[in-house]
Amino acid sequence: MKLSPEGLVRGKVQIASLPTAFEQINSAIEDPECSFTEIGRIIGGDPALAARLLKLANSSFYGFPSRVETITHAITVIGMSQLRDLVLATTITSQFKGLSENTVNMESFWYHSICVGLAARIIAIYHREPNAERYYVLGMLHDLGHLVMFLNIPDEMQKIFARCKENRSLMYQGEREALGFDHGDVGGALLRAWDLPARLEEPVACHHKPSFAARYSMEAAIVHLADIISHALEIGHSAEDCVAPMDARAWETINIPVSQLSSIINQVDRQLPDAIQMFMPGK
Repeated sequence: MKLSPEGLVRGKVQIASLPTAFEQINSAIEDPECSFTEIGRIIGGDPALAARLLKLANSSFYGFPSRVETITHAITVIGMSQLRDLVLATTITSQFKGLSENTVNMESFWYHSICVGLAARIIAIYHREPNAERYYVLGMLHDLGHLVMFLNIPDEMQKIFARCKENRSLMYQGEREALGFDHGDVGGALLRAWDLPARLEEPVACHHKPSFAARYSMEAAIVHLADIISHALEIGHSAEDCVAPMDARAWETINIPVSQLSSIINQVDRQLPDAIQMFMPGK
């Protein structure tokens, strides 16, 4: 039977639905009559999530001059639309806790994802993009397709990985040659199955082919560059042994001076320990 991204998402190993906390908060934010206090109550019902958001509001990410003590205050510091994306980023890791370490090194996987999210956020700030937190969550989501593939076709993925390692070739290219699609396509299918918006789905699906992004080309280009930076820095690992070349059209889309890259990389290095403390499972 021919494999497809949608078929893998519906595969024999079922992927959990979105975290309940995210769905509740998303519904509350969509409700115009819902107050900050009510949203704070929902977040407060999940002590681990509440603690992470307070830690985040008091972190160097926001640089707020006085200490944030309450969830309601944290919401005002972070902002409502950013809150939705950050709740998704902080809860998504729990959906894949059952993966065997023999299949994927989850600590290394999340290190890479956090680094990509951080780099994407920093690039977005340099580029004066609205809602830089959206780019952080894109980094956390961008390689989820790899987890779906290793869960459902582990033998095939191990063969592709071994072949790419032997040939010093790129994993996503090996996936396309063997299957006709790559892990970005599978990640996009997963986000569609979760009913997440196209502003998240398309950049995830296109992060290895950003010129294919029709509506969200800037987001796809920024995640593409952030992924390259993370691999070049060798922060974590996501089944990729080589650093991919930069897509020329994506570089034109971002249009930042090459001289700014060293500053972006320095910021990633400086902020990464805090980001890992906030978003890494079990931290």
